[in-house]
Amino acid sequence: MSPQASDLITLGHRIRHFRSERGLTLDQLGERVSLAGSQLSLIENGRREPKLSTLQDLATALSVDLAELLRREAPNNRAALEIELDRAQKNPLYGALGLPVVKVTKGMPLAAVESLLGLHRELSRRASEAIATPEEARRANTELRERMREQGNYMPEIEELAEERVRASGHISGALTHREVSVMADQLGFNLIYVNDLPNSTRSVTDLANGRIYLPPASIPGGHGLRSMALQAMGHRLLGHERPGSYAEFLWQRLEINYFAAACLMPREASVAFLSNAKAERELSVEDFRDTFGVTHEAAALRLTNLATSHLDMTLHFLRVNGDGALQKGYENDDLPFPVDVTGSIEGQYVCKQWSARSAFTHTNRTTEFYQYTDTPAGTYWSATQTGSTDAGEFSISVGVPFAQAKWFRGRETTQRTVSRCPDESCCRRPDADAAARWAGRAWPSARLHAHVLSPLPSGTFPGVDDSEVYTFLETHAAES
Repeated sequence: MSPQASDLITLGHRIRHFRSERGLTLDQLGERVSLAGSQLSLIENGRREPKLSTLQDLATALSVDLAELLRREAPNNRAALEIELDRAQKNPLYGALGLPVVKVTKGMPLAAVESLLGLHRELSRRASEAIATPEEARRANTELRERMREQGNYMPEIEELAEERVRASGHISGALTHREVSVMADQLGFNLIYVNDLPNSTRSVTDLANGRIYLPPASIPGGHGLRSMALQAMGHRLLGHERPGSYAEFLWQRLEINYFAAACLMPREASVAFLSNAKAERELSVEDFRDTFGVTHEAAALRLTNLATSHLDMTLHFLRVNGDGALQKGYENDDLPFPVDVTGSIEGQYVCKQWSARSAFTHTNRTTEFYQYTDTPAGTYWSATQTGSTDAGEFSISVGVPFAQAKWFRGRETTQRTVSRCPDESCCRRPDADAAARWAGRAWPSARLHAHVLSPLPSGTFPGVDDSEVYTFLETHAAES
């Protein structure tokens, strides 16, 4: 239910409460404010929003201040229960059951209202503990992506918080060091402890009782990972996170702590100064940004999406794509036509074979970024792509901009250019007509069965239960499950 609808229901209950206290019927009060009793009934039931002049007339007729009439609190305990029950019955969770809505009347016993509400609360509780389905994950991730697109992938409050904590650590310039991260933890009352026996389902464990943050061994490769994990754990505390009540809330918390960690590792003031100078020299490069702050290529690319629109006056896109062409992560505010399913989700969808995110895999020299212009139905885009590999296979990281903004980037002089007609299937998804005619009925590929198709997703509501694997698993595999 929308906040506005919820406020109308509360307002209706308050009007009914004061009307009953005055011993007035609907028709009697309606006559005083020039409204038919049936119209007033719609207002009291939260189904019609009254004009301000009507509200003022009602307040006068009921001998209460307008401010008192408009308070957002229920007028009494029973009204509070009725409002909560009304909200619960309008929840899609209940609607999906196909059961009728119970109309609460004045004569319904309080015990009956409490019993119905108790059932709804239990339904909600059990639903929140149910196994997280891929559909839930995709839906929540799509909503989150749209929300961040609207704000340019920028979170000013977290930027300020990160700047404050980084300055307090004594950091001046360059890459944030492990010692400075330890100082930040100490200032929050935590010690960073590196251990060999972390549970397999965790990246880190925070001991709130004894002020400790347990991390993997300090000797593992990739200092960025350990710094980021420690900062994420601190982010939960600094941002006042509580145990999430839904999968969407879990994803939002995860986004916030990742953003906080990135804003600490690549502080806004230093990053904007570096990027602005590179833009002025027409030498913007994710590679240089990455090396200057000692982070991964993906972290630098994502951080650029945080700052580019708000501080560099440019739109852009980011993609992380598997070796098979499936999109793992994506962000755009430059209208690049991402592939989507019927729900609007992009995770697991296959990007065009003509995009640099895929053509880079065929590039012979992978030590540097691969540059390419791509003509699409939405316009021409320039992009820079870096490939890499993990135990799970190859991946690529791409950052790109519309043609007019390529002038600010190193690699803009590339002659590599392709044409993408996707989502037209004739672009790269239909086989060559001659090949299809030659092989139709004469080939029998044996499909690979992915184990996750048959496996349930992790249950629970996530803190302390496989944060990293849950998020990565769902982002990577939601579309196929």
